[in-house]
Amino acid sequence: MGRLVTVATCSLNQWAMDFEGNTSRIIESIHQAKAKGARLRVGPELEICGYTCQDHFGEPDLYMHCLEMLARILSDRSCYDILLDIGVPIQHRNVYYNCRVICLNGKILFIRPKMFLANDGNYREMRFFTPWMRPTEHEEYHLPLILQKLQGSTHVLFGDCVISTPDTCLGAETCEEMWIPDPPHAHMSLDGVEIITNSSGSHFSLQKLDVRLKLISEATRKCGGIYLYANQQGCDGERLYFDGCALILCNGQVLAQGSQFSLNDVEVITATIDIEEVRAYRSSISRRMQAAMSPRKYHRIQTSFELSPEEYDMDLMQRPTLPREPRYHSVEEEIALCAGCYLWDYLRRSGTAGYLVPLSGGIDSCATAVIVYSMCRLVIDAMKGGNMKVIEDVARIAPGIKVPETAEELCNRIFHTVYMGMSKQSSVDTRRRARDLSAAINSYHVNLDIDTVYEAQKGLITSTLGFEPKFKVEGGSETENLMLQNIQARTRMVTAYEFAQILPTTRARPGGGSLLVLGSANVGESLRGYLTKYDCSSADINPIGSIDKADLKRFIAWAEVNFDLPCLHEFLTAIPTAELEPLTETYVQSDEADMGMTYDELTTFGRLRKVHKLGPYGMFARLVHDWAPDRERGPNDHQPVYEPAVIAMKVKHFFHHYAINRHKMTTLTPALHCNDYSPDDNRFDLRPFLYPRLWESWSFKRIDSHLAKLEEVKKKKARMMQSQAARTP
Repeated sequence: MGRLVTVATCSLNQWAMDFEGNTSRIIESIHQAKAKGARLRVGPELEICGYTCQDHFGEPDLYMHCLEMLARILSDRSCYDILLDIGVPIQHRNVYYNCRVICLNGKILFIRPKMFLANDGNYREMRFFTPWMRPTEHEEYHLPLILQKLQGSTHVLFGDCVISTPDTCLGAETCEEMWIPDPPHAHMSLDGVEIITNSSGSHFSLQKLDVRLKLISEATRKCGGIYLYANQQGCDGERLYFDGCALILCNGQVLAQGSQFSLNDVEVITATIDIEEVRAYRSSISRRMQAAMSPRKYHRIQTSFELSPEEYDMDLMQRPTLPREPRYHSVEEEIALCAGCYLWDYLRRSGTAGYLVPLSGGIDSCATAVIVYSMCRLVIDAMKGGNMKVIEDVARIAPGIKVPETAEELCNRIFHTVYMGMSKQSSVDTRRRARDLSAAINSYHVNLDIDTVYEAQKGLITSTLGFEPKFKVEGGSETENLMLQNIQARTRMVTAYEFAQILPTTRARPGGGSLLVLGSANVGESLRGYLTKYDCSSADINPIGSIDKADLKRFIAWAEVNFDLPCLHEFLTAIPTAELEPLTETYVQSDEADMGMTYDELTTFGRLRKVHKLGPYGMFARLVHDWAPDRERGPNDHQPVYEPAVIAMKVKHFFHHYAINRHKMTTLTPALHCNDYSPDDNRFDLRPFLYPRLWESWSFKRIDSHLAKLEEVKKKKARMMQSQAARTP
């Protein structure tokens, strides 16, 4: 056995602009790392200020406060005797950088700026920061006065350097740098760096952990070495949920893995590793030759601090950490855990009294309600586990004589559901499903009808214009039909907010307050624009706004079993309907019929539009192959089968409605980000909201010309087959 090193990394539930709170969590993580015997502690990206400060990163105040908090950490002697890697934004020569500050015993060893910035999807780092564009180069950073006094000097090194200790060498990279084709860790490894730290602000999306872990695993499998991954965890103040899951890997194997979803504010993981294993792993001829040939040499900053002091080796009880299999959650578990953790963070930090969901009796509002119930289950589990912060938050948010002991008890205090029916439009089944779900999870339920408000609004048209609008099934026009549906939809939004404000008072809740209204529009409906602007899709937060119908159904089927909610089965078999038109013996409104496409087709359109970046013509050209009747299909291939003319019609229909409803996306309720084809215009999907008439556009004309060629080829093949058949005796 060689020299053993114990290292620590962490996930912190930071909050944008909460400088003191973030700093206290950083210090707590340092204390936990030291208590576990670690000599190196790595924290998340921009951990002092929080990752999602957005345009606050353009304010000098933020940088001043971050340095003040850094000075607080450096001057705290309880944070001594451990090498610290801390995420701080730094202004250097009037340029803003996203930095790692490497420090030891109250002194800064050097500052390492981020070299490759994340600037797509949810990320706008180039808006705030400048990348360091000089690999392996460094210069001097002039310390502000508050740090000069602690440092005992006026300058420290700033740039792309590494730390050399008597027993090993370590370097830092930040988040995006791990994902690029030519990552810094490869060059550092070739120059003899044995420990790589990665401090991240990586957000959650469904099944993303698999990709993240593969990248780290392959990095250490190819290069050898120890890799410490730190990440934010929780709602930092935006639509994103940072899913933690701190990791320690060595030579391609997982040694330690933190939780991906947790209500803990601070979570530290450690591993003890024999540094000689890295050297032995790198001893192959090919790796040695690459290292010798590598032109990129790093400036080594020397320190006498050892990560594996001799007294550690004398402890016969110390053993290297054994490899373990990585842990993954299913999509259904991710929805339950991620959305539940996010909602709890949002609730406890917003200062409100709870949540309200308008229950329609359909699967979307059902899924939102079950997610809140999942949140309550997580909170109760954390309380039973002795999480004092959660216990304090519950006492503040849900005060009462008795502390809630079950998810159902907590649900009844902080969760409110409202069924808003119409006598002619609402079915007995939807009203009953809403009531049964509320009873199963024990939400505070209100059952009401909005007929009087609807009739009053409808009466305004008749009394003012002398015109009585009618539904389509009653002989009215499409315009009348749509207006009458929208009166109901918008009335429900107003009613939801009325009850959200007054319910805590009518229930004599201490402190009163108001409730946050949760939306229930799924990603497909938002993409298609199948919603009324300022109806019940308008809310404070939408937990399912970037989850498609198929995943929601899988989640409900999972929750039926795992949450022991048999009433959910009826939601799975019910036909999706808005119930905004009168029910008759021969007509029941259907969402998919109204949209002119299935939810599965919507998911396909959404992925091709956003993830694959296809416009109308590109999407048609792709689907002609994917949905072709003669395409070879595997056992799990459930793609529909359509002729090219039908595909052309469907693609045009989708883009037509997408374009004319784009304005709705600008007012869409901020949705928890869960999928990379989300149409959320607030931050993620930045596109125009006024389009030219697509039916006259060049894109649609190109579809028509392509379709004409396909039809001609089809006819030519048919004539050839007829000719061959005629010649066959």
